[in-house]
This record gives sequence, C-alpha cells and structure tokens, in this order.
Amino acid sequence: MNIGEAATLSGLSAKMIRHYEQIKLLKPAARTAAGYRQYDAQNIEVLKFIRQARVLGFSIAQIDELLSLWQDPARPSRAVKQVAQQHLHEVEHKMRELAAMQATLQQMISACPGDEGPACAILEQLSRKR
Repeated sequence: MNIGEAATLSGLSAKMIRHYEQIKLLKPAARTAAGYRQYDAQNIEVLKFIRQARVLGFSIAQIDELLSLWQDPARPSRAVKQVAQQHLHEVEHKMRELAAMQATLQQMISACPGDEGPACAILEQLSRKR
C-alpha cells in the first residue's frame, strides 16, 4: 500500500510516517521502481504501536527502546516495565508542575480586579524580578 493508505490505517499523517523513517524509528519502506514508498501489514502494526506510544506521551527514545523490546521474543518483561515506570515518574512530575502552575494562575486571577482600572496583580506578579 502507498503512504496515504498507510497513514489512514495507522492514524498517522504521511508527514509523520516520513519523519519516523527519517529518524530511523521506522525501517525504510520498500520502494517501487518509480521510487514510491510501499508499506505492508507489518509496517502498519509498527506505525500503530508508535502512534499509541506517542498518545501515551512516551519520548522517541523510549518508543525506540519499546519497539526493540516488542520485536524481541526473548525480552524480559521487567525491561518493558522499567521503561513504563520511568515514563510514569516523568508524567507524575509534570502533573505536579502543572498543578503548581494552576494554583499560581488561580491566585493571580483572583487578585486581579478585572475592572476598568489599570491595576492588575497578574502583570505585577509577572514583572517581579526574582
């Protein structure tokens, strides 16, 4: 199948498929005599795997590692679990950072009168030197 069909079946854009090939996350597709990429069912499964891993926020390096583990029938499951646990720790850290940002924004918004006057606690806080 061509790249458009592969994109439709995998849920990725043709641009992303080319990008994943370029960064070697996806093996280069076979080419026709005219140079067009040709994908098979195995390529589609790999693309779906990559898409799902990206939806979960795994980094490209983590996806590369997970792909290697997925394609290795002798893999130890602890290696897969370790990658997922590391990613979970990163997600939890980001969530704490976002919660702190949310609290700060809520406080700033509450402190700003939001009226016709020029005084604004949001701008005052943003302009403070630290």
